[in-house]
Amino acid sequence: MSTSTTASVSTHILDTSVGRPAEGVAVQLSARTGRTAAWQELGGSATDADGRCKDLPALPEGTTHVRLDFAVEPYFTDQQADAQQDAPANRDSGAGVFFPEVAITFAVVPGEHYHVPLLLNPFGYSVYRGS
Repeated sequence: MSTSTTASVSTHILDTSVGRPAEGVAVQLSARTGRTAAWQELGGSATDADGRCKDLPALPEGTTHVRLDFAVEPYFTDQQADAQQDAPANRDSGAGVFFPEVAITFAVVPGEHYHVPLLLNPFGYSVYRGS
């Protein structure tokens, strides 16, 4: 929950290759208090059956930048092997997953809530500021 001195962050993941939420993806939240400040790892969560992380840690006061790190390789290799059987595996990358992780960095201001959905497939991804 955002306050007048802090921002808040939420996210969810949709696997566009199967048209369903991506369950079980580990998400790490980090923050910093200026563009040259060191990143502080705040903790993490994993997406639920609806592809949402409902328990990400609160952002500390003074946060100006946030990074969400999504560990997508285990999702595609372990949890979605059956759903991905028709995908062109290893076609272009020489590996089972072209993007093994996705890191999204964005700026925040106090008092605002930032919902950052990840649209994901084995060979690409897209993000946007949601509501």
